[in-house]
Amino acid sequence: MTEADMDARHRARMQRKKAVVERSIAAAREERGVLLVNTGNGKGKSSAAFGLVARALGHGLKVGVVQFIKGRSDTGEEAFFRAQPGVSWHVSGEGFTWDTQDRARDVATAAAAWDRARAFLADPGIGLVVLDELNIALKYRYLEIDTVLADLRARPAMQHVVVTGRAAPPELVAAADTVTDMGVVKHAFAAGVKAMPAMEW
Repeated sequence: MTEADMDARHRARMQRKKAVVERSIAAAREERGVLLVNTGNGKGKSSAAFGLVARALGHGLKVGVVQFIKGRSDTGEEAFFRAQPGVSWHVSGEGFTWDTQDRARDVATAAAAWDRARAFLADPGIGLVVLDELNIALKYRYLEIDTVLADLRARPAMQHVVVTGRAAPPELVAAADTVTDMGVVKHAFAAGVKAMPAMEW
């Protein structure tokens, strides 16, 4: 095949692709807040959510963040975003569930965190709500899934929500508009590399 043949073939392929994309864009007419779920065993669920925080701020939206389970307050994302106008950040967890080893305490902590989340979900002035590691609280039944879904459904029409954490429950996956399941190919920790600032927190 000559260069001219390859160029012609590529041009025809891109023209077909352009037509498909333009039809999809024309068909998407609804404007409303969306519910995103980042789940799976791979790295990057929270990092992707915080990327959305940056994007939302760039568009002038106010953002509310509630971190379930996670207890540390020295993360790079918190240090950066707390300093930005328009961000309300709440670290509501007490650390990894295998460290706390106290289910009653974990349930109470999750309930307090959900009260903060519910306040964000009721505020039409908040354009994006990040519920970081909520899936873990749901997995261990620290919170009732029906209550969480009811509050998510009742939020303002244009408010976006992103939920992170492994093992998203099927009910949440069904309710979500966009779900990303992040898989593991390799992780440095498995090869004995310590968790490093800027990479892990």
